[in-house]
Amino acid sequence: MNKLYSVITGTGSYIPQNVISGQHFINNSFFDNGTKLDKGNEEIINKFSEITEIVERRYIDDNLVNYQMGVFAAQSAISNAGIDKESLDHIIFCHNFGDVKLGSNRMDILPSLAAKVKHELKIENPDCVAYDIIFGCPGWVQGMIQADYLIRSGDAKKVLVIGAETLSRIVDQHDRDSMIFSDGAGATILEARASETPIGIIAHKAQTYADYASLLTMGCSNNPEEKNGNTYIKMNGRKLYEFAVSTVPKVVKMALDKSGISIEQIKTVFIHQANGKMDNAIMKRLFKLYGLDTVPENLVPMTISWLGNSSVATVPTLIDLVLNGKVEGYKVEKGDYAIFASVGAGMHINAIVYRF
Repeated sequence: MNKLYSVITGTGSYIPQNVISGQHFINNSFFDNGTKLDKGNEEIINKFSEITEIVERRYIDDNLVNYQMGVFAAQSAISNAGIDKESLDHIIFCHNFGDVKLGSNRMDILPSLAAKVKHELKIENPDCVAYDIIFGCPGWVQGMIQADYLIRSGDAKKVLVIGAETLSRIVDQHDRDSMIFSDGAGATILEARASETPIGIIAHKAQTYADYASLLTMGCSNNPEEKNGNTYIKMNGRKLYEFAVSTVPKVVKMALDKSGISIEQIKTVFIHQANGKMDNAIMKRLFKLYGLDTVPENLVPMTISWLGNSSVATVPTLIDLVLNGKVEGYKVEKGDYAIFASVGAGMHINAIVYRF
């Protein structure tokens, strides 16, 4: 008997053209706990790259805002899927800070970014419901989980899920952690498909550890002399690393166990591009949970070295690049099993087991 599954039929992404190297930060004044760091910026930047594996990141053009990047990614996904945009039942826009204009540091989330995208795409169908999800970096994965619920309920047949963020506009130039963040957008079309064998989204799992919310939040500048009232994204990098390495593997295992798929069957893991070394540590811990000491080669495609951490955009952008053959050494074939996973502000963790 056929069952209804949620299948990705189109992908798209928007990667800003502004390439920001470490030299962009060479004249910054970095502070920690209100005290100016006594190390030279060259040393700070090199150490940062060594820890995170980030060499470059991308920043949005000055004249654009977040929803516009979402439009670009959505247009690509719609075209890739070959669907009529009027046939979309839902648009889910996953972000954290709405639209932030250059130099303002003020967040605009009214109307919703999803509604702005629908308007920009000139979709007239009122039954296409557009709304936003704010779920930290795991937002796009959670948007896919919500879309899966809509499709399995029979309420929707086609859902556009967008993940986009302009972190460059809410970072503190006096905080060395700001060098991890970047801008970008990714989008997917998720459609209902009837199948006798499981395809598309097979299982998922999400958790929230609110007691750890202070690991990634908003706060004032590291520079005690800054009195402009602005707030910026702040994270406790070391504690966040420890939290992610200890909890993400458990959530991924819960999703895998729920799916009935073995870890050996997984061909690719599309994990949030937060920190190269952290992602590698998460994979090692995941395989240890199954009594395995070795992580297979070419399991985890990485773009963080040249795209940085664009929050909700990292996973959908990574999927789009791999599916289009733009990540060397990685190829997805029909029937392959994959994992989508992320962790971030909340603290939220989620994972999806997917069959292409």
